[in-house]
Amino acid sequence: MESAAAVFGFLCVWLTVRQSLWCWPCGLVQVTIYLFVFYRARLYSDVILHAVYVVLQVYGWIHWRSGRGKSRELPVSSQAHWLSAAWAAAALLGTLLWGYLMATRTDAALPYWDAFIIAASLIAQWLMARKVLESWFFWMAVDVVAIGVYSVKELYLTTVLYALFLALCVSGFRAWRRSRIASPAPAESL
Repeated sequence: MESAAAVFGFLCVWLTVRQSLWCWPCGLVQVTIYLFVFYRARLYSDVILHAVYVVLQVYGWIHWRSGRGKSRELPVSSQAHWLSAAWAAAALLGTLLWGYLMATRTDAALPYWDAFIIAASLIAQWLMARKVLESWFFWMAVDVVAIGVYSVKELYLTTVLYALFLALCVSGFRAWRRSRIASPAPAESL
């Protein structure tokens, strides 16, 4: 199961870098499979995250498809620096609150690190669904932490996948930035 999730995860991010609408159905398959993988690993925050991802995958698919207007694709937008800082503060607060809950109420492995993954991933996924350039920075932070967490939990294929995700994030940021410069879209709000 982990292998199938990794393949669909790689395809999802690779297609996202290319701004292909097909990233969303690939992502939907990936997150559904990972629900089971992470449950077996007792990474409960990741289970909850992937359940939310199912909804966000559908939302992103619809938004990218309907938000295109007359052009062939939804344009990349950017957000003000203060908004990125506010999202980062929300990720920190979410990490502390969710980590405490997981540490005190469950037998979760690595509760605070796993809490960071859920908090920052939800923000990154929301921004990605809105096609906001800065989403890539949140994904990069998630990938760095996830590489450590999944390695410790001996999910080696997933660890390698997140290392590939990190490289794809750098590529994605560059590609989306070029796209943003070539055809500027209005600034994104919350």
